[in-house]
Amino acid sequence: MTDATPEWDPRQYGRFDGERDRAALDLLLRLPADLNPGEIWDLGCGAGQHAALLQRRHPRARVHGLDTSAAMLGEARQRSETIDWLQGDIACWHPVRPVDLIFSNAALHWLPDHQVLLARLLEALAPGGVLAVQMPMAHGTRHHGLLRAVAGAGPWAGALAAVPRMAALMPEEAYYDVLAREGARIDIWATTYLHALTGPDAVLEWMKGTALRPYLSALAGDAPMRAAFVSALGAALCEAFPPRPDGVTLLPFPRLFLVAQR
Repeated sequence: MTDATPEWDPRQYGRFDGERDRAALDLLLRLPADLNPGEIWDLGCGAGQHAALLQRRHPRARVHGLDTSAAMLGEARQRSETIDWLQGDIACWHPVRPVDLIFSNAALHWLPDHQVLLARLLEALAPGGVLAVQMPMAHGTRHHGLLRAVAGAGPWAGALAAVPRMAALMPEEAYYDVLAREGARIDIWATTYLHALTGPDAVLEWMKGTALRPYLSALAGDAPMRAAFVSALGAALCEAFPPRPDGVTLLPFPRLFLVAQR
């Protein structure tokens, strides 16, 4: 799925930074210990916290952050680290020199044709270079299923019919096969995080930062319809994910990790 139209809201996305950062930090921990990159790209860098971390870890490297969102890059440019922030689409990205580390956290799942995409990213690596990717396995989750069901049932269904649905990832084995064909040394794993969210309508608020964005944009011209849709979705999510006695809402969220060294 490509989704360049709805703008990202750094404040809404950042409400759950602690939960979202967990996967990125776990990915960073699996980078080869002897990797000494001179050229680093963070593809889908968002507000830039991971590019900044990579720059601090590798102070002699040239670090670049690429994102489609001007709002997110505006946040990134407030950082003190010296990083080359660029607005652009990963689908059209071609580096001018071989890259030692391509890092991409929660971005590539928005793009189609992963077999071609991953082969192209590996080709951009220098010998010994590393591709490190984390992607949410969101399509099969209960909250995404409820989003699709509520969007397709109700007076808003016609207005939302043209909203692109997030596609499922390939099977995990297919990612291994793509990377293996390119001769990469591969570390691949999947895990499910059990996020402990707080606050009212916690799962709905989580989704407003990511998957719900194109749906809300499609209803932007009809405020009552938009409010009714959000209310119906919120009710369905609260029923499926009720708060615990301590007020915490538990959200299971599976993610796929790939680390491939050329």
